[in-house]
Amino acid sequence: MAKKKETNDAEMTSAKIKVSKNGPYLVSGGVPVSKQTLITDTEGTTLSWREDTKYQRQEKCGLCRCGHSKNKPYCDGTHLKIGFDGTEMADDESYLDNPKKIIGPTVGLLDIEEICASARFCHRAGGIWNLIEKSDKAEIKKTILEEAFECPSGRLIIRDKKTGSIMEPNVEKSIVAIEDPWAGVGGPLRVHGCIPIESADGKVYRIRNRVTLCRCGKSQNKPFCDSSHYPEEHEHIKDQK
Repeated sequence: MAKKKETNDAEMTSAKIKVSKNGPYLVSGGVPVSKQTLITDTEGTTLSWREDTKYQRQEKCGLCRCGHSKNKPYCDGTHLKIGFDGTEMADDESYLDNPKKIIGPTVGLLDIEEICASARFCHRAGGIWNLIEKSDKAEIKKTILEEAFECPSGRLIIRDKKTGSIMEPNVEKSIVAIEDPWAGVGGPLRVHGCIPIESADGKVYRIRNRVTLCRCGKSQNKPFCDSSHYPEEHEHIKDQK
């Protein structure tokens, strides 16, 4: 058993996601893949995750990004039949360098709206943007950290005001296909644990602890999610800032 664990550790060290040209995400390194559902209240505010399926772990696999596979989250070749255009548009990711900033008594919020995946954990307790200015209260600071850490895309980042250091959740390498029954859609792929993501032309995107990859095929910031999967009728609660 110990030998098997060592093998898995070695595989995870080499974990990588390769974006294929007009095709699936090619995952290597034995990264665990699962499906999880957003659990919400009646207003659509997300409260927690529910794990539905843990797929059999594979050294390599292809994950759908056109949105039309009949074997989601895995690719079944449908992208070839529909002529999927998976052209990547994230360019230099310059938006990561220009977050909006809100500074509170003990922490600051860095907010990168361009990568929002509309998971809606941030809407609890009046919204993380309104809570920052009350971060000197222990319970409110706890809520702030919970909301930011559950943000799957890494849009919301907390910085400790005293030390200046970024506060990030300690997460293992994993890929999760998000389901959002309240909105009636399948969400993006949540990628945790600083897994390198390589473009079709060989460029490695900036490595981040929390990333969401488009799997509906509609994002204008491919390969990353930009909330294009989110239904128009729910736009009024997409951002409650």
